[in-house]
Amino acid sequence: ADIISTVEFNHTGELLATGDKGGRVVIFQREQESKNQPHRRGEYNVYSTFQSHEPEFDYLKSLEIEEKINKIRWLPQQNAAYFLLSTNDKTVKLWKVSERDKRPEGYNLKDEDGRLRDPSMITMLRVPVLRPMDLMVEATPRRVFANAHTYHINSISVNSDYETYMSADDLRINLWNFEITNQSFNIVDIKPANMEELTEVITAAEFHPHHCNTFVYSSSKGTIRLCDMRTSALCDRHAK
Repeated sequence: ADIISTVEFNHTGELLATGDKGGRVVIFQREQESKNQPHRRGEYNVYSTFQSHEPEFDYLKSLEIEEKINKIRWLPQQNAAYFLLSTNDKTVKLWKVSERDKRPEGYNLKDEDGRLRDPSMITMLRVPVLRPMDLMVEATPRRVFANAHTYHINSISVNSDYETYMSADDLRINLWNFEITNQSFNIVDIKPANMEELTEVITAAEFHPHHCNTFVYSSSKGTIRLCDMRTSALCDRHAK
């Protein structure tokens, strides 16, 4: 379970995310440079650890879906929190990783343990205040993109418009919107009508870093196809 299956830096290089065969994501943070300890420069220490995927069972196909993380992709940072995508063979999840060093105290309707107070016992109005606390790093799942892939997912890639991303399996590539979890658009489909005629599978897919309409995907035949989503809805034919 501890064997690393994927690694990915964020855009600044401050954070390094690793996924393992046990479905966990471990995020490392780079140590700040110090004149007193120059040898520590470049060291990465554990920043956060969370369980991203659990083992599942596909009852329709009688298949076990293992929890191994196949790919991690960071989203560009927009605020104090970090967002990343992680995927196993079937399901892509969007995670929010945020820091918390203050906690609210002095609720009117709850006591300090979080239990609801009896309204008849409340005789005065309190103003809640924020108290300092030990730094906590929380990882919360924000979206789950499931039930769209028949085959094993091998790649995910965030588009430069930061609104969409694509996920690729052995025979198809799907385009997702970050806000919509129950619908995706199929933009590449190389599955033959007769599976006995299958000669190649998709091995990786990646968006262009600046042009949101362009992407490439590679196949087991050793070819890389450059596709343009402006040409047609289904990009089975390469643009160049």
